[in-house]
Amino acid sequence: MEVVYITIGVSIIVAVLFFIAFIKSVKSGQYEDTYTPSVRMLFDDELVTEKEGKKEKEKKFKNKSTK
Repeated sequence: MEVVYITIGVSIIVAVLFFIAFIKSVKSGQYEDTYTPSVRMLFDDELVTEKEGKKEKEKKFKNKSTK
């Protein structure tokens, strides 16, 4: 029966710690911007293709310079 009391006590302490972390994140402004993440996924492909294009250009340049 003592284990139940310990488990309840530990779970309450963990819940309070998570609640404090949540309040701190809300006060720091982490949840203020709700629009940008939904739009960011639309532009991820363009960023990936630009990075891949730059890598391919660098590889071609390195291959030309070593020959």
